[in-house]
Amino acid sequence: MEPITKKRTYAVLIDMALSNLVVAGVEAAIRKKVKVKNEAVHNLLNPTLITWGLEYAQLKCCSQTVGYKLMGLKLESEDGSPLTSSQIIRRMAYRDFASSISYMKDKENFTQDEGRSLPQDRFSHTIVKTKST
Repeated sequence: MEPITKKRTYAVLIDMALSNLVVAGVEAAIRKKVKVKNEAVHNLLNPTLITWGLEYAQLKCCSQTVGYKLMGLKLESEDGSPLTSSQIIRRMAYRDFASSISYMKDKENFTQDEGRSLPQDRFSHTIVKTKST
């Protein structure tokens, strides 16, 4: 496994832990305020929206999530321009819904550029760089 891929893995684990804490806190408040007949809303929709919202806000603000910052990584557009809302949303959606299919189809070429580019990065035209790169 490439060094950047390892850092990305650790960053994702850090971000998951943080988002789970936020989801637990927000969900407790939402359950008291919003009554729904279908529990699927609370079990599926709320955690996804809260996690995506947290990640979107962090990436839009400073091109890093907490995990990326701790691991010394930064998400950038391939052309060096600031990240757009469309890129961030496309990247999150592709990663959560389609990247596992990409992995199953072509495991050998799943990562490119020494781990800086995964399928969700290629789909959204982004690249992960280390702070020194």
